[in-house]
Amino acid sequence: MRSFSVVAALAAALLLQAPISVQATETASFDDTARFLAGMPPSPNSPLAPLTREPAWQQHARHFDAAWASLDNSQLGKVRAWTAQNMTAPRQTLFYMFSGPDYLYANAFFPKASTYVLSGLERTGPIPDVTKLRGGALGAGLGHLKVSLRQVLSHSYFITSQMGAHLSRGQLNGTLPLLYVFLARSGKTVRDVSYVQLEPDGTVKPFDASAPGGMPRAVKIVFVSGSAGPEQTLYYFSTNLANDGVAKSGFLKFCEKLGTGDSFVKSASYLLHGGGFSSVREFMLSRSAHILQDDTGIPVSHFKDDAWALQPFGRYTRPIPVFAGRYQPRLKTVFDQGRPGALDFGIGYKWRAGQSNLMLATRKGTQAAATGQ
Repeated sequence: MRSFSVVAALAAALLLQAPISVQATETASFDDTARFLAGMPPSPNSPLAPLTREPAWQQHARHFDAAWASLDNSQLGKVRAWTAQNMTAPRQTLFYMFSGPDYLYANAFFPKASTYVLSGLERTGPIPDVTKLRGGALGAGLGHLKVSLRQVLSHSYFITSQMGAHLSRGQLNGTLPLLYVFLARSGKTVRDVSYVQLEPDGTVKPFDASAPGGMPRAVKIVFVSGSAGPEQTLYYFSTNLANDGVAKSGFLKFCEKLGTGDSFVKSASYLLHGGGFSSVREFMLSRSAHILQDDTGIPVSHFKDDAWALQPFGRYTRPIPVFAGRYQPRLKTVFDQGRPGALDFGIGYKWRAGQSNLMLATRKGTQAAATGQ
């Protein structure tokens, strides 16, 4: 009788342990993880579905629902309307230098790109595994994510110094959780996420964890619009875009392999105004059909009259005080004489509507991208 009781007790223990073991080894899909982090319900059979009953996630979902409704009303809806009217011949590839994880505005301005190349100093971090977060760790992780997104949701840009601090802490660290949120909230379905690495000649290959350094610095995300659109690819490279950095990394050689594309720059700390980033500047000028930028991008003096048509939008005023020395009298002339188009949303450091500026540079000989050109 005693032996039967022991066997029964062992069997019961194994039965109690079995669901825990299965749950621990079951992995949520990339798309369910993106939706969960974005405050959107994952698929009903996802291992994340039970976590949506947690008060921390429900509060997180309410916060993001409200934040995105407000953002769409004040910003993104207006950007989409502007894009539909003014960006009528985009290229298939978008180069977004100094972007950090800002897929949100890359998609709003260039929704039809098949390949997005984003780059910044911020590290990729681990591929998020929310199934490991329980109890207080879940609330802490979601709260950290909310803080990391606060600046871009309110002012349309990230502050690099703050991002470095935010994205190096917590269990949901690095740029990947933010990219997940932006993809899900932009109506994308994430199909695949993988680490990649660059060879000096610009070739991309799967990440080798045994290589010196051992930390991934690039990620490739494959996704579709809705559930059945054409596949699109996002690359994010954690890389130094200064001349000495790109000379060694293979980043610009990778970009060259993609052919002529479009370029986008905003809130870039006027780095392209100096000599230290001339390699990236020259790449953009030689490999772009269109360059959409605010005044922190390439100085207007680098756009030669015989090569580029310039269309200003909004209002150009002096830079914010920390960048006071970057005022461009020639750009002021472009705005004064170029009949600027309307801009009813805020973008860049002058993030309030009515204070912002954009300039669309179209390479002559390229099909016009701006109305009236």
